[in-house]
Amino acid sequence: MDNPVTTNPHDSSPQEPLINVTALRKALDQFATDRDWTQFHSPKNLVMALTGEVGELTEIFQWMTEEQSHAAGTNPDTAQAVKDELADVQLYLVRLASVLGVDLNEAVQSKLQKNAEKYPADKAKGSSKKYTKL
Repeated sequence: MDNPVTTNPHDSSPQEPLINVTALRKALDQFATDRDWTQFHSPKNLVMALTGEVGELTEIFQWMTEEQSHAAGTNPDTAQAVKDELADVQLYLVRLASVLGVDLNEAVQSKLQKNAEKYPADKAKGSSKKYTKL
């Protein structure tokens, strides 16, 4: 899981990982083990916890204007809450991937490739249309 170096399907040379959560995954696995929480960390429970944390992040932005939302990460009134909720989302996402045996780096690289094929820059540039409407 979380290979430190992967290969691009269009290039035979190794490339740096887009994300590497190996250390975080290990720390979270140990954190859960030390507390005997692995019994509670079913994929279903972790998805529900992840959804709850995304909801808490959403709540911060709920009534902001577009301008306020762009400044949320630096605004003294919201910055720490945004950081905390983003961290919670990341922690649950990495833990879920670990429990399911998903290599997040491989998954992200694969999804980016699929998105590049669905949304070619020459057709999608400046457009918010779904790929089926390009």
